[in-house]
Amino acid sequence: MKIMPYSEIKATHVDNDVARGVAGRVLVGKSDGADNFCMRIFEIAPGGYTPRHTHNWEHEMFIHAGAGEIYGQGRWHSVATGSVIFMPANEEHQIKNTGTDLLKVVCIVPSQAPEL
Repeated sequence: MKIMPYSEIKATHVDNDVARGVAGRVLVGKSDGADNFCMRIFEIAPGGYTPRHTHNWEHEMFIHAGAGEIYGQGRWHSVATGSVIFMPANEEHQIKNTGTDLLKVVCIVPSQAPEL
């Protein structure tokens, strides 16, 4: 069992040409003995965004805090605290923070996906 404040988990920061103002943390992963899934959280600064990308696994997301937009099905969709997103495999997607507060996105991927 693992119980701890997520803020104590080391963040990986991304700030480059394809992603801006993103901090990612593996909340539960292989090092915890999780054989089937990986739970991550991404904190996206106001004006920040993840890279636009695709991959061959589905993932599920929950907007824990903040407001923004997610690109999927060829267009942008508004999301806010409490939004739930299912992203099918091989669908191009990207998340951006359009609000003034930190956008916190909890994301679950299968164990074969890279943890971060």
